[in-house]
Amino acid sequence: MRSPLSREDVLHRVEEVPVSGRRRSNEEAESELPPFENRNPWIRGDRPLKSAAVLVPIVDRPEGLTLLLTKRTDHLDKHPGQISFPGGRVDETDRNAEHTALRETEEEIGLKPEQFELIGRLDDFIVGTGFLVTPVMGIIDPPFELDPHDHEVAEIFEAPLDYLIDPNNFEVHQREFYGSMMSYFAVTWNDFFIWGATAGMIRVLSERLLGLSDGSAPRIDPDLRT
Repeated sequence: MRSPLSREDVLHRVEEVPVSGRRRSNEEAESELPPFENRNPWIRGDRPLKSAAVLVPIVDRPEGLTLLLTKRTDHLDKHPGQISFPGGRVDETDRNAEHTALRETEEEIGLKPEQFELIGRLDDFIVGTGFLVTPVMGIIDPPFELDPHDHEVAEIFEAPLDYLIDPNNFEVHQREFYGSMMSYFAVTWNDFFIWGATAGMIRVLSERLLGLSDGSAPRIDPDLRT
């Protein structure tokens, strides 16, 4: 059984293991299932992608590292009610992905840019709604105060980093989208079902920090999730 990751472990792994430079997506979940024809027009390159960025906030608590996540409100047009990292679409005035991720994080949950130690990026992730998301990793030290945006954020919570990136805790689920069966990664912590792009990015984080060779492949759950 491996030891829990420390802040120093994370910094070391991020420095030693560079980003792969390839675009990732939940299409990778289909490798564990019978082959599907690639039906995502954004992944195929048939449609232009919109640039976005999210912050992957690692909280350095005395009892162990956690990931800070948000639950989106149910009335949003994009991904209502889903678990996500704070972030959003790149504005023309943003200097880079880091600027976008920090700006959106402050707007969504009230954490200021100077509170974070930025430590690197993960591979860009293609989201099925047509966004190319750059995940930016940052570490924050408690104490801090949260001020969630009422319109966008229904809930903010933390989950243990070691649990979320454990390869044994990933599953592959299937769901019908626009008349076709698609697959995606998911991980459940307590009552929170984390799936889609957020779970996919956590999967990439797992590869970066652990490598997937020290755990089993994702379990396949053919049940549809709504």
